[in-house]
Amino acid sequence: MKIKDSAYKVWRFYVDGFRGMTVGRSLWLLILAKLAIFFLILKLFFFPNLLERDYDNDADRARAVRENLTR
Repeated sequence: MKIKDSAYKVWRFYVDGFRGMTVGRSLWLLILAKLAIFFLILKLFFFPNLLERDYDNDADRARAVRENLTR
């Protein structure tokens, strides 16, 4: 129970801190929006789904992954 109480106190500390923010809240929203856009662009343009492109079914994809992991 002591760990649960401590975790709750830590959670409340951060929740109350974020509620009290004015400028900080806007900055955090801007940071999160930039990160989301950044990772979506990276995923779309720099990390294509090679398994889907190169293999026709799930069994072939699984075999290819297994072979690459055990090499």
